[in-house]
Amino acid sequence: MATVTVNPDVLIWARKTANLTHAEAAAKVGIRDTKTMAAAERLAALEQGEGAPTRSILVKMAKSYHRPLLTFYLPTPPPPGERGTDFRQPVGASPVLESGVDALVRDVRSRQSMVRATLIAEDEAAPLEFIGALGKRADPAAAHKLLRQLLPSDLNICYYNAQNPGSAFRLLRSHVEQMGIFVVLKGNLGSWHTKIEPRTFRGFAIADPIAPFVVINEYDSQAAWSFTLLHELIHLLLGRTGISGSETEHHREERFCNRIAGEWLLPGQALESLNFNQRSDICNQVTSFARNHNVSGAMVAYRLLQIGRINQNTYNKLHSVFLELWKQHQNDRKEKEKTRKGGPNPHRIRAHRLGPALLQFCQRMMNADALSTAKVGRILGIQPSQVGKFFQFQG
Repeated sequence: MATVTVNPDVLIWARKTANLTHAEAAAKVGIRDTKTMAAAERLAALEQGEGAPTRSILVKMAKSYHRPLLTFYLPTPPPPGERGTDFRQPVGASPVLESGVDALVRDVRSRQSMVRATLIAEDEAAPLEFIGALGKRADPAAAHKLLRQLLPSDLNICYYNAQNPGSAFRLLRSHVEQMGIFVVLKGNLGSWHTKIEPRTFRGFAIADPIAPFVVINEYDSQAAWSFTLLHELIHLLLGRTGISGSETEHHREERFCNRIAGEWLLPGQALESLNFNQRSDICNQVTSFARNHNVSGAMVAYRLLQIGRINQNTYNKLHSVFLELWKQHQNDRKEKEKTRKGGPNPHRIRAHRLGPALLQFCQRMMNADALSTAKVGRILGIQPSQVGKFFQFQG
């Protein structure tokens, strides 16, 4: 088969940023052992410039390393790109999972850039003034004032009265999307086996004034989606997309976003009904309160710690309990999925993940011949041949 000339440094960079060993990468791209050399050794030799990969191997590398095929034709490895705002992950998170996050960010940035370019081409690129309106000022009073201007005053009450956390999220999402923000649920690279766990990635924001995006990990609990959405909204108000400055500055910003999101979702007066005494079961009270307000137990515990109703030791105990309950819920859901026959319509699931704002944008631009079905398919993450059928179902 015909070979292709590539810079070996690009091959090394692509594999390492995918956090694959030589043996793992060789297995994924289909390099086999020979009588004289193991598959891993053959790949290492290619990376040292001993021979050249075939186009077929490059195509498999692109898929396995989650890189565009054109990347492998670059003269040198590209510089590190922005990862996007707020990857609320614990210290020591797996680098293998982090590479999945990087690939997801690249994919979303590609889709967002197409949306942005289309808005500009159609003279609809009116900059949203609230993006970056807070500037670098981490001022709680200014943040809450801006939120009051952007969101209905009774929205959190309506949120509490929603039927369940999923319905409450849809209510909040609809108001955020009405502001001009695209809100997408995405937690994998196109298939279930590339799932990215919430412990590694919960959400990020692209603070573009023309086409701002918020991405939320669909595999997190529904009760956590709304907090993530609000957290990312604060990042947009700060105008922060990339992680910049020192690590301390980044953590300070994260704490600020957590604080404002928590105070909006559960203001102090909403927590007054919780009455703790020596004989009360704090965990049961918090669980019941969380269920009645469509938020997570961990979120309630966090707010109680913020306002000084519980100490750090109590918070740590509650957090551990809710973490175990969440893990059990995840395991139960996996077991149900194994035994479930049939299931919801895949078009309905995809539409829910993409969100009304992005769907309406694509359909409107396609109807106006501003976007081809191929580009719509790229933005939505579906095959061009499926675009018509997808929108027929939505209709």
